[in-house]
Amino acid sequence: MAGQGFVYGIAAAITCTIQLTGYAVAYSLKTETFYDILGGVNYLALALWSAIAGSIDAPLNWVDDPRKILVTILFICSRGWLLIFLAWRAHERKGDSRFDEVFWVFLISLPMLFVNSSQVNKPGFSAFDIAFAILFCAGVLVEILADIQKALWVKRGRKGDFCTDGVWAVSRHPNYFGEIFQWWCLFAFSYSSSNNGYADPLWWVGILSPLFTMQILMTMEPTGLCNAEGKNLKRYYDKCPERYSKYRENTSILIPMIGYKYVPMFLKRTVFFDFEKYEYKPKSDGSVKNDIANDKEAVFITRDEVAIASR
Repeated sequence: MAGQGFVYGIAAAITCTIQLTGYAVAYSLKTETFYDILGGVNYLALALWSAIAGSIDAPLNWVDDPRKILVTILFICSRGWLLIFLAWRAHERKGDSRFDEVFWVFLISLPMLFVNSSQVNKPGFSAFDIAFAILFCAGVLVEILADIQKALWVKRGRKGDFCTDGVWAVSRHPNYFGEIFQWWCLFAFSYSSSNNGYADPLWWVGILSPLFTMQILMTMEPTGLCNAEGKNLKRYYDKCPERYSKYRENTSILIPMIGYKYVPMFLKRTVFFDFEKYEYKPKSDGSVKNDIANDKEAVFITRDEVAIASR
């Protein structure tokens, strides 16, 4: 436990150093063009640090522990895509908004840090490990496909007013789903590296990774679903009310699936996360004017990784 605490502590220090350095540079140059890219670099730095430090006094070196190798590769692939996407987005937009990355980067990384710092000697993979590694890859793939398909749709001139290409035909927010799903899978994968199974408190700390992701993408305004749904659906109901209503009725808000229109409303409002607060509710002219005034005062939060929340 002491060894793991050391790895976690230095990881937190690395994150603070990178983010504060990025802030200082952005402030001095009066630009945030590449600030969010530091989030992607930060993830890679934590993966490298935990892989090296986690081998100290461990039963197996990192290169001899397939579980640590796999979790590091999976993590780097996921965050490597994020780094590529953020670099492209910063180039396209000539700048980028940001979220408070210190908390975001560190909390997302918890399951990876847990596995790489674990002293548990389990050189092989169980069926449980393999299943959640595959599911993690599926989550990453969905996110990548969603990002690429949405970007191509935008490049082609936003044909049809809202995107229904590829995975967007079976989920209204497949990028958010992929982001949330992969961290639940990595948290589950990390279980095999726990010392005492469900009694290991440090393993339970890792649940903050998917929970914080859900908090950002599903409940915080003005970002994620709260930004994409609700009153911001007005543009669709003004331009193409019938087509969008049909798309919304037939398409899950997060979980990619076919036949969503047959799902009972009480299930949509619970296990499918299609909560009433995400519905568009037209307001009177006076309310609309107040909303516009409030919006001008709001601070937009998109991601380090919550670049995902503005996609």
